[in-house]
Amino acid sequence: MNELSLRHARFLRDRNPATPCLTIDLDVVAARYHALRAVLPQAAQIHYAVKANPHPAIIATLVALGAHFDAASPAEIALCLDQGAPPETVSYGNTVKRTGDITYAHERGIDLYAFDAEAELRKIAAAAPGAGVYCRLLVDGDDSALWPLSNKFGCTDAMAIELLTLAADLGLRPLGVSWHVGSQQQDPSRWENPISRAAAVFEELSARGLSPSLINLGGGFPADYSRHVPGIHQYGKVINTALAEAFGGRNQHQIMAEPGRYLVADAGVLRSRVVLVSTKGTADGRRWIYLDVGRFSGLAETEGEAIVYPLATAYDDTEHIGPAVLAGPTCDSVDVLYERTRRHLPMQLSEGDYVDFLCAGAYTAPYTSQFNGFAPLRCHSFKDAE
Repeated sequence: MNELSLRHARFLRDRNPATPCLTIDLDVVAARYHALRAVLPQAAQIHYAVKANPHPAIIATLVALGAHFDAASPAEIALCLDQGAPPETVSYGNTVKRTGDITYAHERGIDLYAFDAEAELRKIAAAAPGAGVYCRLLVDGDDSALWPLSNKFGCTDAMAIELLTLAADLGLRPLGVSWHVGSQQQDPSRWENPISRAAAVFEELSARGLSPSLINLGGGFPADYSRHVPGIHQYGKVINTALAEAFGGRNQHQIMAEPGRYLVADAGVLRSRVVLVSTKGTADGRRWIYLDVGRFSGLAETEGEAIVYPLATAYDDTEHIGPAVLAGPTCDSVDVLYERTRRHLPMQLSEGDYVDFLCAGAYTAPYTSQFNGFAPLRCHSFKDAE
């Protein structure tokens, strides 16, 4: 049975925030950060992917823990710096940047940039002279990720070697490579191939007189949604073994990782209310349950019904449940959350009842909009001291 944590239940009861809203337990964020540090002891730099949830309290919590940050825009850079992150802890991890945005980042003290194309590399050289750069590799076959990231980002290994060589010629510091095996990656072994390829890239760069040092494992570490995923310790075991095999038992390279979803998803509960329960008069008899939150107000990752959030209601101890379609409140036919995925919910649900989406701390609040005039998803946070 899916259940609210006692901490979330107490916060929602005491504060009674207007719906729809997202609540974040900052102590869970801290616990996930420590857990990842423990299983990846070589990763001296854990760069939180700010895009997963840019709530200032999350950034401040991670700053206090000594975390680093992966930013994708000037706004995310400013957010991190405003919350006290030193510039040297922030990387500009987006491989697609406007020249003016690179200039802004350089002026704010950002010294680490991702790229995967020659034109981007030349922009960095012009706007951030002398900066450290790393090249993103193409990763195929992330079919075991619930939110694949193939094709848009990265280049071939051969191209990466040529670009990193060019980076040195342009006066930049060619530090190494990165990749991303897909968000909500359910197969720890998907890190093995890119780690092996990174070793081959480093070997060729070393033969050319360069000294690559940075191995960026990217993100992909999963949250605990309704589908079973291996524990984080299994990811650490596979990655550590792969690094040892590819680079030797005494790997002296700089290891970094860019978790987003893993740090914040399980810390969040998205609370919504039922707006309408209806039927269509069709043979299947399924209820349509319309909520005050939908695809345009935070639940964009239900696209293709890819992310299946655990749900909780006040009636979950009842035996009277039935199939239901879940949909959002807007006047757009794509605003349907789950229609193919079989969701069985209590028959008692009616207008005004709460439906809580668990493990919803990642990629919800950042995706919210004001489509159809509905208010953006509000985000609240709490921790033990509050």
